Amino acid sequence: MARIKPFRALRPPKDLAGKVAALPYDVMSTEEARVMATGNLCSFLHISRPEIDLPPDVDPHSEPVYAKGKENLRKFIDEGYLVQDGADCYYVYRQKMGVLTQTGLVVCAGVDDYQGGVIKKHELTRADKEEDRVRHIHYLDANDEPVFLTCKCHPAITGLIEEITTGAAEYDFTTNDGVIHTLWLVDERERIDILTGMFAGLPTLYVADGHHRSAAASQVRELRKGRNPAHDGGEEYNFFLAVIFPDTEMNIMPYNRVVKNLNQNSVAEFMAKVATRFEITPTSSAMEPCRRHQFGMYIGKKWYELLPREGAFDENDAVARLDVSILQDNLLSPVLGIRNPRTDQRIHFVGGIRGTGELERLVDSDEYDVAFALYPTSMEELMDMADTGKIMPPKSTWFEPKLRSGLFVHPLS
Repeated sequence: MARIKPFRALRPPKDLAGKVAALPYDVMSTEEARVMATGNLCSFLHISRPEIDLPPDVDPHSEPVYAKGKENLRKFIDEGYLVQDGADCYYVYRQKMGVLTQTGLVVCAGVDDYQGGVIKKHELTRADKEEDRVRHIHYLDANDEPVFLTCKCHPAITGLIEEITTGAAEYDFTTNDGVIHTLWLVDERERIDILTGMFAGLPTLYVADGHHRSAAASQVRELRKGRNPAHDGGEEYNFFLAVIFPDTEMNIMPYNRVVKNLNQNSVAEFMAKVATRFEITPTSSAMEPCRRHQFGMYIGKKWYELLPREGAFDENDAVARLDVSILQDNLLSPVLGIRNPRTDQRIHFVGGIRGTGELERLVDSDEYDVAFALYPTSMEELMDMADTGKIMPPKSTWFEPKLRSGLFVHPLS
């Protein structure tokens, strides 16, 4: 059973919600965050990316940065940019991007469920990124950004949430990327109890996005548990901030790759080696894959279609048949020498929302030498991996629209 609970969120007043809301910390560079927050003193980036308020040469993972985040959170509370609700609530959060709409329930999810496998994951985490989030959460004494969870669609839950959305919204604003964000409070005890009971009937939740945040929340709980002789399991640090969406509303985009240098190959040598594993066909325009097992490659200002040759992968192997695995096993590792994409500094991952134009820009700038466009992983593939205890290659999924940070914060004390 999935254990969720309501909480007293720190959140912005209605008139500030659109100004406070910010993209997640990990979808931008420090430089991009500085630009986004320019002229906006209440942008949540001052908390999620506090290095933007320090000199440009500061290490984003140094003590002064975490301390600045803590200072900025206190400032936001003191200035009234964030105000804590007086009673425990759930919150319904809807995002509309073009024709796509996703509506989720904002909750506190249980670390016990995460550790016990009720909340299933499909990716490994990097130790350095996990440690960064542990220190960030510990200094803030709060979960400041939610984990993106999904569950198999439950008609009764969906029906009750739809009923809630017929009421007056607490927030309703549009961000500069055209996404409409709407939030409703669920503060009636009866509805809170019904929702809690409904989710208790679900056997499984899945981490869609936020593996490092959920893993860090688990570490923080263990640290605080060890320091609290009166620990009873009910403390706020036993729970982490999450938004749960039904799988039927999820939108996965491709997670593309760019690579620095060709592993001491000339372009001709590289193309010859790729041709042993893939059929290569030049294209007259940007190659955006439209089906599984089709890839786009951009090199030397030209696009190519790549199709894996017979025998390149085992279609009966759930991991090997993933497109991210096919590319890794047949090209990135044997040709470009990228054995571990989790740690190799030569590879960079580009969310599909940025399009093929961003791949062209990165390669044409000479910062990278070759780019690969992939077809998106499906929700069925993700859940199959999680249900069977298997792990996807890193950066297999890119979800859109992104949850905005700053609309709800979960204090741990």
